[in-house]
Amino acid sequence: MRFVHTADWQLGMTRHFLNGEAQPRYSAARRDAVAGLGTLAAEAGAEFVVVAGDVFEHNQLAPRDVSQALEAMRAIGIPVYLLPGNHDPLDASSVYTSALFTAECPDNVRVLDTAGVHEVRPGLQLVAAPWRSKAPTTDLVADVLDGLPADGVTRIVVGHGGVDVLDPDKNKLSLIRLAAVEDALARGAVHYVALGDKHSRTEVGSTGRVWYSGSPEVTNYDDVEPDPGHVLLVDIDENDPSRPVRVEPRRVGRWRFVTLRREVDSGRDVADLDINLDLMADKERTVVRLALSGSLTITDKAALDACLDRYARVFAALTVWERHSDIAVLPADGEFDDLGIGGFAAAAVDELVAAAREEGEQGDDARAALALLLRLVDRGAA
Repeated sequence: MRFVHTADWQLGMTRHFLNGEAQPRYSAARRDAVAGLGTLAAEAGAEFVVVAGDVFEHNQLAPRDVSQALEAMRAIGIPVYLLPGNHDPLDASSVYTSALFTAECPDNVRVLDTAGVHEVRPGLQLVAAPWRSKAPTTDLVADVLDGLPADGVTRIVVGHGGVDVLDPDKNKLSLIRLAAVEDALARGAVHYVALGDKHSRTEVGSTGRVWYSGSPEVTNYDDVEPDPGHVLLVDIDENDPSRPVRVEPRRVGRWRFVTLRREVDSGRDVADLDINLDLMADKERTVVRLALSGSLTITDKAALDACLDRYARVFAALTVWERHSDIAVLPADGEFDDLGIGGFAAAAVDELVAAAREEGEQGDDARAALALLLRLVDRGAA
């Protein structure tokens, strides 16, 4: 038996740093990743899809977002089981109980809206641990594992949330206790645990049966989310009493959120950064966050600004990570000697150069004025 394990679709997600027209493309890519599961499932011979929580970004979505999401799920074509997670819990405002969702929900989509066993077919069950609020006070997975028999039925647990061995906050009441999960696996009551909440593909423990699939499309920068963009194809051999499991990741995501850290201390460093940005593929689906440090002349800083301005227009987004960037800008000796101006204007430039060597707001203003002067001179020469 083979199925698709996925999670954290978070349909309706927005990212504030995306350029204006990039946000609709990003939203469409998230839906396309969902609809594309139909082709993957057909090629792989998957029987169904489980979505381990956070199907939607939140419960208060625009009607258009809900309708488009349901159409993407319809396109999958095989049964799709949705688990409410911390972003879209089964609370009083749940999207899953809204009139729109219930009216337009395709026949192949089923919400795991009750805790415990859901029969897929004779001999195969899902054991669901849905969220009913954003702050559960118990280990929801342990609750549904309690008392499950080892009776020869193949069982897949579908849960959401942090696992105690990975989460630094050991006092969080909702943490999934790995020991309870591994005990249920060891006694043969369950055979695979499909988890959501962590957006990077991650194996938990050493059994090979407990996995986060990660989000099928990237949601954060690579220093936070190192391995997104996958779904998992899971095989369970139902003919073997031990129910051996094989997990195969499949990349479906097409976007990248990249953090680049660079030292820029010369015009050559700025040119190298320009080359690196130029060589990056799929710019319209790539978001770049730059952490820059170093010391530049005003001429080189102007070249850096021009470089960043150019690539900000071609990438989905390109920003400087201000908290992790520190560039000192000081005029070099003789940097403004060859501007071809004299008299009062030359004296004014000399005053600006002197002011630019000072700290504080006045120095910042002087450096900005000199950078503007360089751009104007270059434009005039052109």
